[in-house]
Amino acid sequence: MFFRLLRLVLILALVVLAPPSFDAMAQALGQGAAGLVTDQQKVIQSLTAKTDDLEKKIQQDGQDDATLVEIRLQLEDLSRAALTSALAFRSRLGDINDRIETLGPPPAAGQPAEPDIVTGERQALASEKAEINAVIASAQNLSIRISGLIEKIGNMRSELFRNQLTKRYVLSDALSPEVISDANDEFTSFYKAVSSWLSFAFKFKFQAILAATLMALALAAVLFVGGRRLFGRVFEADPSVEDPSYLSRLSVAFWSTLLPSLAVGAFLISTVFFFNYYNVLRGDIGIFLNSLVAVIAVVFCVNRLTNAALEPRLPNWRLIPVETGPARWLVRLTTAMAVAIGINYFLSVVNDKMGSPLSLTIARSFVATISVGVILILMGLLKPFKAADGSWRPWPAWLRYTAVALGLFTIASALLGFIGLAIFVSVQVVVTGTILVTAYIGFLSARAIGEEGGFANTSIGRWLAANSSYEETALDQLGLVVSAAINIMIVLVFLPLILLMWGFQPGDIQAWAYKLATGLTIGSVTISVTGILTGVVVFIIGYFLTRWFQGWLDGSVMARGRVDTGVRNSIRLAVGYAGVAVAALVGISAAGIDLSNLALVAGALSLGIGFGLQNVVSNFVSGLILLAERPFKVGDWIVAGDISGTVKKISVRATEIETFQRQSVILPNSNLINNAVGNWTHRNKLGRIDIKVGVAYGSDIKHVHGVLLEIARSHPLVLKNPEPFVLFSNFGPAALEFEIRVFLADVLSGNIVQNDIRFAIFDVFADQHIEIPSTPRAVVETKKHEAWPIDDDKIEVEFAEREQAKALAAVEAKRLAKSGRKVRKPDPD
Repeated sequence: MFFRLLRLVLILALVVLAPPSFDAMAQALGQGAAGLVTDQQKVIQSLTAKTDDLEKKIQQDGQDDATLVEIRLQLEDLSRAALTSALAFRSRLGDINDRIETLGPPPAAGQPAEPDIVTGERQALASEKAEINAVIASAQNLSIRISGLIEKIGNMRSELFRNQLTKRYVLSDALSPEVISDANDEFTSFYKAVSSWLSFAFKFKFQAILAATLMALALAAVLFVGGRRLFGRVFEADPSVEDPSYLSRLSVAFWSTLLPSLAVGAFLISTVFFFNYYNVLRGDIGIFLNSLVAVIAVVFCVNRLTNAALEPRLPNWRLIPVETGPARWLVRLTTAMAVAIGINYFLSVVNDKMGSPLSLTIARSFVATISVGVILILMGLLKPFKAADGSWRPWPAWLRYTAVALGLFTIASALLGFIGLAIFVSVQVVVTGTILVTAYIGFLSARAIGEEGGFANTSIGRWLAANSSYEETALDQLGLVVSAAINIMIVLVFLPLILLMWGFQPGDIQAWAYKLATGLTIGSVTISVTGILTGVVVFIIGYFLTRWFQGWLDGSVMARGRVDTGVRNSIRLAVGYAGVAVAALVGISAAGIDLSNLALVAGALSLGIGFGLQNVVSNFVSGLILLAERPFKVGDWIVAGDISGTVKKISVRATEIETFQRQSVILPNSNLINNAVGNWTHRNKLGRIDIKVGVAYGSDIKHVHGVLLEIARSHPLVLKNPEPFVLFSNFGPAALEFEIRVFLADVLSGNIVQNDIRFAIFDVFADQHIEIPSTPRAVVETKKHEAWPIDDDKIEVEFAEREQAKALAAVEAKRLAKSGRKVRKPDPD
């Protein structure tokens, strides 16, 4: 109650103190809102009128698939415009809702009445909100209506496609003798149209025709000559190579099909473009020329593909191991099939433009489909392989039966009157088959290039290896990039062609590309390829700008300012992390991703980070502390537990320490924060080293002290201030122990100084007969064992000699026993 009274008092104060400005502001806001509502009402009315016109056009041109696609694209534009009109009120509705919330609900019964100006403002806001909601509702209803029309168009197109494939024609009229006379009349009319255009063009447009032709020929010369010079090794088979690799054959087959086809296509398109640019073409002649260009392009592409895959002149470059004679026949049959389909397409355009009778159209399609079916059967029955015994072998069973089945199906469909189905199958066999085979060869070529060592074996890879510093690993990685690029190019080039062959219109592909680029909605998530690519590009640009700024700051600014190496490293790392973070945020924003959603995700993951990634987070925070406090820097000599060495790199997770044995130790930053770390070069490199030495009991210790002090003072690296000091440290069990303590300007040279002083002590003590005692050690005599014989042959020989001597002695004893003589015992030694 208190706050309500306080609010009323504040409102009254505003009204009393500044009524003119308040009224003026309310009036201005009302006029602005009324103008916005009026403008959007006009926009909705205009969009509704256009929708009505398109709906009428759908009823009139419902049998033309291309027209339906064009209408659908226009309806999609109108739908987006309606939604944009509805979104125009978003800001104003937000202001109205905020103002109504500020005013609060009207007072209940029994409570003090609010001022009239507050009531009037609330009513005005409610009225304006109702008007805006009415306009938004109109826009939404229009969008729903347009969506219904788009769905209706889709159903109509599907029905047209089904009717085209399932419609049955009567062949009696098409095969009657009248067809010949109709064809003669058609040819005469076509000849007159073309000859009249030629006479007009050469009479009044000769210079334009000459200029267009010369420009198209010049472009063709540039494409063919330049392409042959640049890519001749890529798409031309080398006859001198007896055993080319599989990758080489794939590459030559793919590029020898794609590049010349693109060159011929560019030449033909440029010819049509220049003729249109110079206003040489008439309406009907332009349509005829466009269809003729399409036929030439298809026939050329089919011929190039079959020649590239079969190579009738170079058997060692063939992708398919067929014999030379069958290879030539396959090229001829395939080209003939493409010519039959091309002529049928060109004549269909002529028939449509010149209003030919239906019987002539059916006869033309019937002859084309029968021709294609017969060619397919001949290709399936061809025997392209030769066995070891010289007999000819046919295609594999699945391929042979598929070709024969397609040929029989095409012929049967034509004979039964399903001309549309037969034509569709024939076109798919020729054009779609060519596209799929070319794409498949391209995929195989890309896969071969992406394999280990594949790119290095190509001509480009060998040239890069010979003329650049790329190693084998770098060439393999470049091969993966090239392989991915080829796959993407194949998809972008051949997928639209296949869609067009299967009845889709260019408008369909355009609509899908627009949806894919602007945003594909899946549930409540919108995926935009353009936005993602934009975000990636922005992040890459920000990343390289950060790296450039790091290098400039470190190499130009801080190096000239002679900033300490550790400070330079800390600043460089901080700038790098900040730049990458900013680039990531800008890239995410450019990709259209709401950062508030990322904040929610981060909040949801905080619990998991707290438990599962606590060590990583601890090291990250410790790294930030190390960069900020700088207890040690790059180049310092530190001791952390059992590890002693020089700091090489400080990152946010770990610190790299190089020991004096040149071993790199990666130490987590949390260990350096939580445990004691010794830094020999924290503020400067001044440090003390200690050298211990012992002399024998009975030595003159005063003399020894003076000698040691003189040795320490005489070293050039030992500082005079603080001066060296010799300490008589202990009466040891076997020696009198002394300790030399010297200070060095650079403690990193301590090992050199220790080594020099020890050598000097040894030399001076030897000259002055000062004994350095050593601990006596017990002498242990080792018992020598009899060596194990290693010469087995020698042992066997000695054993055989002893056995032989015993045998001789036994024989001699028997002989003496028989003779009666006593055996004489050997003399004692």
